[in-house]
Amino acid sequence: MLSSELLRNLLESAPDAILVVDPAGGIVFASRQVETLFGYAPRELIGERIERLLPERFREVHLTHRSRYHHNARTRPMGVDLDLYALRKDGTELPVEISLSPIDDGASLLVAAAIRDVTERKRIENELTEAREEADRANQAKSRFLATASHDLRQPLQTLSLLHGTLLRVVKDATAGAAVAQQGQAIEAMSRLLNALLDISKLESGAIRPDPTDFAVAALFDQMRGEFASVAASKGLELRIGPAVHHAHSDPSLVGQILRNLISNAIKYTREGFVQLTCLARPADVRIEVADTGIGIPADQLPYIYDEFYQIGVASNTSREGYGLGLSIVHRLVALLGLTLEVRSEVGRGSVFALQLPIATAAEGEIRLARGAAASGVGQPSSSPRILLVDDDPGVRNATAMLLGVEGYRVLVASSLGEAVQKATEQPAIDLLVTDYHLSGGETGVQVIAALRRIVGAGLKAVLVTGDTSSSMRDLTSDEGIRLASKPIEADELLALLDALLAGR
Repeated sequence: MLSSELLRNLLESAPDAILVVDPAGGIVFASRQVETLFGYAPRELIGERIERLLPERFREVHLTHRSRYHHNARTRPMGVDLDLYALRKDGTELPVEISLSPIDDGASLLVAAAIRDVTERKRIENELTEAREEADRANQAKSRFLATASHDLRQPLQTLSLLHGTLLRVVKDATAGAAVAQQGQAIEAMSRLLNALLDISKLESGAIRPDPTDFAVAALFDQMRGEFASVAASKGLELRIGPAVHHAHSDPSLVGQILRNLISNAIKYTREGFVQLTCLARPADVRIEVADTGIGIPADQLPYIYDEFYQIGVASNTSREGYGLGLSIVHRLVALLGLTLEVRSEVGRGSVFALQLPIATAAEGEIRLARGAAASGVGQPSSSPRILLVDDDPGVRNATAMLLGVEGYRVLVASSLGEAVQKATEQPAIDLLVTDYHLSGGETGVQVIAALRRIVGAGLKAVLVTGDTSSSMRDLTSDEGIRLASKPIEADELLALLDALLAGR
């Protein structure tokens, strides 16, 4: 048995303030830490009721809690999930944490209360809460900015691109033609930089949400072949794309963006030889490799290749091809999707980037192809087709109408859903609809398409032009009569979309 003196010494040496209370709520012992915490000398509290150390608003309910504890006494924290406060001698309150322990002295049941000041912890918790709320507000503001930027920053580029396409078709003078060609290069460079910066901002803000599904790797490979074969050929490179009979599980759209950046980077840093895309199936995953015979990456530079604006062997003050953002986007997308990306490289021999994807989980018959595969349609183009163009931006609307007019289309223009409905009602013989997605007053191109189909017919096909790259736009690709065009779209790309829709492709 411990002597009463030894027990007292143990209580006095505890880092927390210790109070021992009898069944009537009277304080029979107070450790010296009580003075630091409450401002009372221990002797001042002996014989006082424990409620003296509680703010007035808690005293009545504490009587009930104290009585209930004596009927079921056990060691436990007091007020679980509650904010507890004590009252100092000077009348100020402090947040506390209290642990209760029963003491049976043979004559009555005493209760020892260990009391700890948690002011500093509460301060830190409040600061963390405020910081999280501030971060949430910042992310919301950033998301709003990105939504606005995706539309408003792309609008002037869209206008420039379409006007450039028109100029290419009407300018005959050689000098003017050369100027227009250089103008096109500048517009393309601005477009690449804007897209890359917005992609990075969206990834940082969490605006991009993965939509994982089982998909056929072959569909992605077909897309890469269509997009990069001519680009590689223009540099005298061979684009080798191997067979891909395997299926993977991830977000096919975001995986496609990773491959686009890797292939584009490989072509940029390869002077001769080939760029190769292969797919290997292993028991637990699917491995996609992008290999090249390019300049390679020195071992001491490998840790920096994912940094923004970092380019291998390019000084910051020299002319550069691209902006060093592709691999930074790749790095963020790989992390977002929870994938693994390996790289090995040898200077003068080339590089290999290997992306590991989870293997598909569904049966092959349930696999749906990666989004973006061409949808089939019916119909034949008519001579001088009539197109209804809907866009609330006068610059973009006029530039698009000018381009379509130069190409021989008959063009009706509208700036809103109401105007579009009026035009279609007056002249329902419309062959095709071209509409912006975000219109004034909260109207959308989707609403325009639905309204015009009720007037013209359910088979009306449409090009939906948008700067919105969020996952919600992907669902629209299931409509075989709608093609999505991302801003800024080049004139040739827009015209090719129109030709494909009118030809039923």
